[in-house]
Amino acid sequence: MGALLSLEQAQALVLARAHVLASEAVSVQHAAGRVTAESAHALVDLPPFRSSAMDGFAVRAADLPGTLPVVDQIAAGRPAGRALASGEAMAISTGGVVPEGADSVIPIEYVVQHDNEIEADEAIRAGTNVRPRGGDVAAGDVIVRAGERLGPAQVGALAAAGVGSVACVRRPRVAILATGSELAAPGTELGPGQIYESNGLMLAAALAAVGADIDALPVVADDESAHRAALERGLAADVLVTSGGVSVGPHDLVRAIEAELGVEEVFWRVAIKPGKPVSFGVRGNALVFGLPGNPVSSLVGCELFVKPALRALQGQRDPLPRTESGLLALPLRRNDARDEFVRARSRLDQNGVVLEPLSGQESHMIARAAAADGLVHVPRGDGELAAGSRVAWIRLD
Repeated sequence: MGALLSLEQAQALVLARAHVLASEAVSVQHAAGRVTAESAHALVDLPPFRSSAMDGFAVRAADLPGTLPVVDQIAAGRPAGRALASGEAMAISTGGVVPEGADSVIPIEYVVQHDNEIEADEAIRAGTNVRPRGGDVAAGDVIVRAGERLGPAQVGALAAAGVGSVACVRRPRVAILATGSELAAPGTELGPGQIYESNGLMLAAALAAVGADIDALPVVADDESAHRAALERGLAADVLVTSGGVSVGPHDLVRAIEAELGVEEVFWRVAIKPGKPVSFGVRGNALVFGLPGNPVSSLVGCELFVKPALRALQGQRDPLPRTESGLLALPLRRNDARDEFVRARSRLDQNGVVLEPLSGQESHMIARAAAADGLVHVPRGDGELAAGSRVAWIRLD
């Protein structure tokens, strides 16, 4: 069958075929989780005026220390009616417009109030507690670059800078198809030889989290005509992800029928464990992933290949899985032929993140995987990684 592709080779082949989708205007109210197609710029200076950083009194620094009459009250959203004259103070709320003539704000707790006067015993410097206009960003400055996934901070920044809509790459449409006559719907009674279908739900949750619009196709039995109809429907999406049927058994129909339907297979089998029988192909602009039926193999293939493809389709920079650094709590033996991805639970101690590999690493043990929050990458090679070794790991969101 030839040498297996390395993980890096397979990921490069996927990303080379994941072309960025078209863009669309998205209201900033609905932009969370979307990826920007172009940079977004501030429409106003932020703050758009000199504003107070404290509840206190707008003054001229040269007038302190001293006693000053309070001639106005400035609430947020209501500027003063006139400029501040020498020898005066104006009460001001946090975020209020600092009036012309004032050059600083003295906090309310630093003064003694007597009726309509304040008394301050200490001098302050000009500019104290005054936020300058444009101190955060100037009109025309870039708020969010192209290729950024918009989270709460980015959405808040765009709104604050006056951006009402932003150009985003459209969401990829992903069809998910679980195959196998043995699969039964959760909540129903199992028949002889049946198991509950879990891969489709797992993949839908994982891929929706990176921005996909999901079309969950009905489970298909091990029948050629049923496979052909389901796969043809799935190939209308931007991405088709199948689970099961990609090995070499008599009921593994997916790859052969996809070939009949015009799918060009780019690769099949990668030097990883679990998940070696993963396949990837294309038909036109559609990306086609065949993940193994064992649930943990399917999970690993999704993290390593499908999610990076979806990020790339949305134009996201650095689409490959983000790796973090941690310390092994237990030794792990290396595989001389394949990179392994070991389910683990993370915890913090005085040395940083510690990763505890779970017992039961077989690829069918999805229930045990529920306790994991990460995949430890064990590079192929000889020997073992000792307890305390520093390793790379992928966080399972």
